[in-house]
Amino acid sequence: MDPRNFLYRPGFLDPDGAVRLARRHLSAHDDGEIYLQYRTSENFLFDDGRLKSADYHADSGFGLRGVTGETTAFAHANEISEAAIERAAQTLQLLDPARGQAAPPPPRTNARIYGDGDPLSQTRFKDKVELCQRIEAAARERDPRIDQVSVSLSGSWGVVEIVRADGFVATDVRPLVRLNVQVVLKDGERSESGYHGLGGRYLYDELFREESWNRAIDEAIRIADVNLRSVAAPAGEMDVLLGPGWCGVLLHEAVGHGLEGDFNRKGTSAFSGRIGERVAAPGVTVIDEGAIEGRRGSLTIDDEGTPTGRTTLIEDGILKGYLQDRLNARLMGMEPTGNGRRESFAHAPMPRMTNTFMLGGKDDPAELMSRVKDGIYAASFGGGQVDITNGKFVFSCTEAYRVKDGKLGDPVKGATLIGDGPTVLTRVKGIGNDMALDEGVGICGKGGQSVPAGVGQPSLYIDGITVGGTEAA
Repeated sequence: MDPRNFLYRPGFLDPDGAVRLARRHLSAHDDGEIYLQYRTSENFLFDDGRLKSADYHADSGFGLRGVTGETTAFAHANEISEAAIERAAQTLQLLDPARGQAAPPPPRTNARIYGDGDPLSQTRFKDKVELCQRIEAAARERDPRIDQVSVSLSGSWGVVEIVRADGFVATDVRPLVRLNVQVVLKDGERSESGYHGLGGRYLYDELFREESWNRAIDEAIRIADVNLRSVAAPAGEMDVLLGPGWCGVLLHEAVGHGLEGDFNRKGTSAFSGRIGERVAAPGVTVIDEGAIEGRRGSLTIDDEGTPTGRTTLIEDGILKGYLQDRLNARLMGMEPTGNGRRESFAHAPMPRMTNTFMLGGKDDPAELMSRVKDGIYAASFGGGQVDITNGKFVFSCTEAYRVKDGKLGDPVKGATLIGDGPTVLTRVKGIGNDMALDEGVGICGKGGQSVPAGVGQPSLYIDGITVGGTEAA
């Protein structure tokens, strides 16, 4: 079945009608599109030995956007029909007609970053429930201290189509799956939890592999055991060694958002107007790449139809560019980078990250550990808060250890890292050769919209970050 059949139905809207409507209502403006979307999603939660919930949701709709200068008019509806688009087009009357040349269409791409297969329909409901049950039972057999096990399995499949006034039409079919395993270990009066998740833009087959879900179990139990053995975290300024992979979420929040085009066009980012300047230590190279096959943050095309690619943001410590959607790129005299993203048809696009990571260096991670005389090793992060205007952040560590004289000591609980992204980048004194991407669980929030994203980095030795804890260092 043609995936576009979920967008077009006889008597409501056909492909020629969509192009005709786009030409009629958007030709007088600098830019804009009709964004059509159909999406299904499901989620299974298995907890305490039984299926707690099994949800299924399907929705469809369109977003109509016109852009003149800096002004955007946007309307949306959950009915894909000519009549609904005609009604939505009344919003465009609020815009002045464009006086310049219309923005050119996005370039085309032959790349395919993921397949068209639907994970929801290609795996039986019964098999999904049995997988959750099997994981829950296997986890309980691992450790007698296990008090609770929660397993969640989720997937989605969607079709989007971008239709422009110049006749440009682009379609993308997007699968996404995820598995989460959480355990609670109890030892006497103390209970601690551990969590591990994995996923990406592929079918459920990868998550059904025993080595995949067994590793998720092992990691969740390992982290819960670490937390059971943890002691109070120190406080004060100290050296910090960040682990590879998921710790890139700090880079994503404290640096990545500040490199998005809208903040820099408006002059509200700590990196505004600094292209060509040194903003990080030598050796620090930061990339955003949306064209990595199967990754959670990847997209064949962004939500404006621009192909994703590899954008160098910082190269050897020098700021090279920003992440751009079409509107901000045009107003800044730059090229779109394939980072125009939206949560759904009900949202207008904005510059967003895809998979954002720091490239690896030449340092041996063990040698980096030996440099830490008195500090902590942060292996993983949880929640955090960031102020985009200055890059100031507060991040809580979900797995961290005391380090003295280069030796890994007790795990610590309650550690937070406090600082600002631009300063932290200049204090990088060692870059490991172990760059890794996260395992496919990232969710990025901005402006009330959430989208899947990826992060990554190598081990990083940072000379001085304020650590918040419960006792003096």
